[in-house]
Amino acid sequence: MQYSQGNVGRVFTLRLENGERLPGCLEQFAREHDIKAALCTLIGGADKGNVVSGPKDGRAQVIDPILCPVRGAREVIGLGTLFPDESGAPVLHMHAALGRDGETLTGCIRPGLDIWLVGEVVVMEIVGTDLLRKKNTRRGVSLLTKE
Repeated sequence: MQYSQGNVGRVFTLRLENGERLPGCLEQFAREHDIKAALCTLIGGADKGNVVSGPKDGRAQVIDPILCPVRGAREVIGLGTLFPDESGAPVLHMHAALGRDGETLTGCIRPGLDIWLVGEVVVMEIVGTDLLRKKNTRRGVSLLTKE
């Protein structure tokens, strides 16, 4: 286990507009407001994009993701963290559940997800932490790591 202690800094409440794309719009917001690390919650709607719903083979050393398209308007709730990568750029890691007509699609939104109608996001800044997302070439993903 690796860990870092921090404190809650600023808290932002955002209303994302129809068609805005995650994770890009939140990462841009973080750059504009000099947010290095944060906890992010999302509630609202989504209608286009893709989510990663797991590895094709859970025993494989390198992750080969299952890409699932989001078709049609869905209710969405998501939770994620935002930390800098090795270059200092903010990177959002958010998982979301998207529901429609009794069916739920759950996964990581990293491939991109478009807001449908409205997306409400609360960004709770974490100050004083020294974690970053570092590329793990053995796994093929970026992992949260101590600096």
